[in-house]
Amino acid sequence: MTADRQDGRKTAHLIEWALFLAVVGGFIRMAWMTIDKGYFPQPFFWDSDDTWRDWFSTSVWAHETGAYDSWLTVYPPLSFVILKLFSNPACYDLAWDKEARICDWVGVGAIHLIFIFNIFLTAWVFMKVDRKTALQRSVALSAGMPMLFGLERGNLIMLCYTFVLLGFGPLVKSARLRWLCVGLAVNLKIYLISGIFVQLLRRKWLGFEGMILSVIFVYLVSYFLFGDGTPIQIFNNLVNFAGGTSFTPNQILEIWYPNTYNALYYVLADSPAPLSMFVDSRVIDTAVFVVPLAVRSGQVIIILAAIATWLRPEAVPPYRVTFLGIALAMITTETSAYTQPLLIFFVFLESWKGWARPAAITACYILCIPGEILLSSATPTIQYSFIGGRYVVFEQGLALGMFLRPFLLLFCTYMLGLYTIWEVFRDVRRQGWKDRWRFRNDWPLLPRIVRPRPPAVTADPG
Repeated sequence: MTADRQDGRKTAHLIEWALFLAVVGGFIRMAWMTIDKGYFPQPFFWDSDDTWRDWFSTSVWAHETGAYDSWLTVYPPLSFVILKLFSNPACYDLAWDKEARICDWVGVGAIHLIFIFNIFLTAWVFMKVDRKTALQRSVALSAGMPMLFGLERGNLIMLCYTFVLLGFGPLVKSARLRWLCVGLAVNLKIYLISGIFVQLLRRKWLGFEGMILSVIFVYLVSYFLFGDGTPIQIFNNLVNFAGGTSFTPNQILEIWYPNTYNALYYVLADSPAPLSMFVDSRVIDTAVFVVPLAVRSGQVIIILAAIATWLRPEAVPPYRVTFLGIALAMITTETSAYTQPLLIFFVFLESWKGWARPAAITACYILCIPGEILLSSATPTIQYSFIGGRYVVFEQGLALGMFLRPFLLLFCTYMLGLYTIWEVFRDVRRQGWKDRWRFRNDWPLLPRIVRPRPPAVTADPG
């Protein structure tokens, strides 16, 4: 190994440790603010009395009828089967979700056990991938801001993350068990279906069929157990949810922890009144033009990377192919920031080499830093804090993360999408196709490409 390469690796190692310390420092600062103020500070959910409500508001309907007709949920039945299993039924006889979370110690325990289990599972995965970066990446991912947000909400994204690690990670050797984990993950978060369809880019027909059949199998079993949630009901509720989504001018501070620029663009384009109090109108006009351009550019890059992968599937690692599918879904639709660990996991599987991959990894570390930087404060409100057990003065405002975090997510797709295209181009230029007999029927792509050669036949010693 040359001296320059050794120096480069030492520099990369130091940079990653510095990013890791930034995440730890943000965690300590956020913990101190929570203890001092009596509530989870921004960018945690804007209602300090809403802690764990994603779990318990859904768990109520696991014990009642009408989840799809009255509540109009878009969750497949598996969510309700799991929540009914990990709950104390006696707490839901008369109580609603706020009262149930005080009574239901089984649900509270399940939330935190899943969180702790994910920490060990994440560390195990990264220990198998690269021991030198396992500590930094596993702590940043499993205890960073997106995962902490999922813990504060009590969202099933934490359990979904568990199945994603088992289904797409290196731990499970059995293909059928991996397919089952993927089926469980998709039945918890429907948009992960995109991670299955991109497997076709790798010509993995058996794996694709196994995952799809697993999704169907898990759905049928959960539907039989719960007794409600037909595909038509879920589809109609998805249409109603998409058609009824809107943001009024006074809701700008309620979208302070987004995944995409969708909500922000709506506010800028149609309801700029709140932002105009803090930002110059020319900045708003520029943002209205730039934001959709940035999103469309990310989508185009992913599509081009997918085409490149289809042309030379063996030149692209499987975890990045899955990243492309999930990234397309997450930059297109708002899935909330607690879904970011699903994407960051695949980025952290990359090695710190070149320029594009380190840039994407750095962006993910920044996404994991807990806390927020307020650009302008709004009028504080008096709220009851569930975690503090008292009324508190809740401080909120226009924050840097509202604009930065969606960009960082897009930036990851830019970097890894462009690098995928470059990897395929480099493989074509180096005649990588000539050693892949399995793909001998592919299109040569460019002139003067050497076609695959048949594998050498070993002579019979007899």
